[in-house]
Amino acid sequence: MWEARGPRRHYTQSKVMAWLAFDRAIALSSHFGLAGPLQRWEQVRARIRDEILERAYDPQRHTFTQSYGSAALDAGALMVGLVGLLEPTDDRFTGTIDAVRRELGHDGFISRYSTDVTGDGLSGSEGQFLACSFWLVEALALNGRQDEARELFERLLALRNDLGLYAEEYDVARGRQVGNFPQAFTHLALIDAARVLSGERTGTRSTTPAPLPRLPTPPPRPPPAKPTQP
Repeated sequence: MWEARGPRRHYTQSKVMAWLAFDRAIALSSHFGLAGPLQRWEQVRARIRDEILERAYDPQRHTFTQSYGSAALDAGALMVGLVGLLEPTDDRFTGTIDAVRRELGHDGFISRYSTDVTGDGLSGSEGQFLACSFWLVEALALNGRQDEARELFERLLALRNDLGLYAEEYDVARGRQVGNFPQAFTHLALIDAARVLSGERTGTRSTTPAPLPRLPTPPPRPPPAKPTQP
C-alpha cells in the first residue's frame, strides 16, 4: 500500500486485505441472503489465512513481517489483528505490536516502515505516519492494553491544529506536522481508534454481522384531497 520500489513481493498487508475481501463477502452474502459460491469463498479464505500464518510470520522475532520471507517490518502488519484474521489477544499479534513499537517507534509514534530497509526511491528519512500511530492505538486497545492505548491517543490528539485537522505525518525531531494536509487517511484511523476506545467496537471479525436495526413502520399516508369544484 506504500511507495516501495524493487522486485515483486508478496506483501503481508495486501494478502490480509485479500483475506478480508472474502471474509466480508461471505458475511454479507449470508446476512442478506444473496446468492454466491460460499463454499468456494470459504476455501479460498482459509487458504489465504494459512499461507499468511505460514509465510508472513517470523517465529524468531515473534512478529509478522512486511512480506513473505522478509526481515523488514511494516506497520501494515498490524492489520492481522485489526481486521480479525487473528484474534487481537493472539500471542502472534501481541508480538507484532511489540515489534512495531520497538523497531518503528519514534518517541511513541510509528513510522510506516524503516527507510533504511525499504527503498521508496526517495533520499533521507520521513516523519512518523499518523494513521499508523492511530492503528497502534487501536491494536493496543483490542489487545487489552487500554491504558497504553489511551495515553498514546491523548498524545496524538494534542498534535492536531486549531481546526482539529491532521497532516499525513508528524516530524518528531522538529515537532511539526508534515506531508499531505489535510490527510483523510489519518482522520479515518482516528475515528476507528476512538470507536475502539469508547467500547463501540470490541472486535473486527464479521463472519456473522449484527442484525440490522428494524425501522419503525411509517404511518399510512392520508389519501389526496379531492379537487374543489368551481
